[in-house]
Amino acid sequence: MSEQETITAIATPPGFGGVGIVRVSGPLVCRICNEILGDIPEPRYARFANFRNGAGEVIDGGIALFYPGPNSFTGEDVLELQGHGGPVVMDLILKRVLELGARLAHPGEFSQRAFLNGKLDLAQAEAIADLIESGTEAAAKLAVRSLAGDFSDRITTLVYGVTQLRMYVEAAIDFPEEEIDFLADGKVSTNLQAIQQQLKDVQKSAAVGRLLRDGLTLVIAGPPNAGKSSIMNRLSGRDTAIVTDVPGTTRDLLKEQIQIDGLPLHLIDTAGLRESGDQVEQEGIRRAREQIANADRVLWVFDDQTDPEHKAYDSDNLPPDVPVTFIRNKIDLTGREQGISETESGTEISLSAHNDSGIELLRDYLKESVGFHGVQEGEFLARRRHLDALERAAQHLKAGELAMQRTGSGELLAEDLRQVQMALSEITGEFTADDLLGEIFSSFCIGK
Repeated sequence: MSEQETITAIATPPGFGGVGIVRVSGPLVCRICNEILGDIPEPRYARFANFRNGAGEVIDGGIALFYPGPNSFTGEDVLELQGHGGPVVMDLILKRVLELGARLAHPGEFSQRAFLNGKLDLAQAEAIADLIESGTEAAAKLAVRSLAGDFSDRITTLVYGVTQLRMYVEAAIDFPEEEIDFLADGKVSTNLQAIQQQLKDVQKSAAVGRLLRDGLTLVIAGPPNAGKSSIMNRLSGRDTAIVTDVPGTTRDLLKEQIQIDGLPLHLIDTAGLRESGDQVEQEGIRRAREQIANADRVLWVFDDQTDPEHKAYDSDNLPPDVPVTFIRNKIDLTGREQGISETESGTEISLSAHNDSGIELLRDYLKESVGFHGVQEGEFLARRRHLDALERAAQHLKAGELAMQRTGSGELLAEDLRQVQMALSEITGEFTADDLLGEIFSSFCIGK
């Protein structure tokens, strides 16, 4: 990206609306103001103006807002033209801005310039996209916290603590005449433990934030006619799936997005797993196994009347790293009480999808299984890359601690502390590869 380029884009969704916005950022903004508006508006003052084309004809009338850099979102001169939100009108305004030397912005390029110009860090920039894409009120609240800098502040505090400890260890290495015994004085050990605890707290909050951002993928599996579709309908609150007494009714994947007290759930109802000569059902079973392999959790549903020992279940047919919860369905036909129990196979929930008995137990269990207790103070929205960076930092802290205990090596500890700094700084963007920046910002909306 050249610092000399001026970028522009329509910042409102396509289609018809009461208001549409064309956003411009870069060194040509003042010239564009003079050509389209006839002058440069007073900074940060909304005023009505006519937007004119190259022949001086009025394209539209609306609100013009001018933000001179560096006191703008991108840190550059920024102009927003708010006109009537029809696609033809927006295209005419955009065309005129392009004629005056601007180019179309890439996805996320306005936010990328804000990051590169030091107006916000990378975690805050990502929070913009997360706020726009929030699927629940809880996710939106956490995205606002991340945008306000809560996540970044906690990472910055961690980096500061690691930096101070690294300076102390390296001073002992570089100046042996000072006779700093960093092993004997207990300072390093105490500080390491404190940093590790702080990191664990951040990881816990980040895990909840990642869950609220991406949701929990829940695959409902089991033999035919066990009641999988009925459970899908009970959890979603509507008749999404067809329910009959005929085995093999569900042949394709049925997907539904719901939320339980703010926890997003991606429900996937699958074809009953069995041997079948039906080509269509075979394809449904293949797709079911594919979804199971990518699930966060599998609900294995079995019939308490016809298969009380769930003999149809074969753990060899499921990925070993995907947790399984067993659902003993149709207890209304056997008289069994609803409840949750721990068996040799794993957690088992007895319920009846037919009369809704035990469904609330299932909802509570799903929240408990991922440690979700609603939005808590100090939590923030996080992405998978954040969790990966935090995990790498934790591993290096542990490796440095072990090296110090086993060998008394300050050099090894100092190197691991440097790696911790690097991993944590990737989150805020202090150390970030260009290809990662491109990947992150390319997922943003055009005009943001």
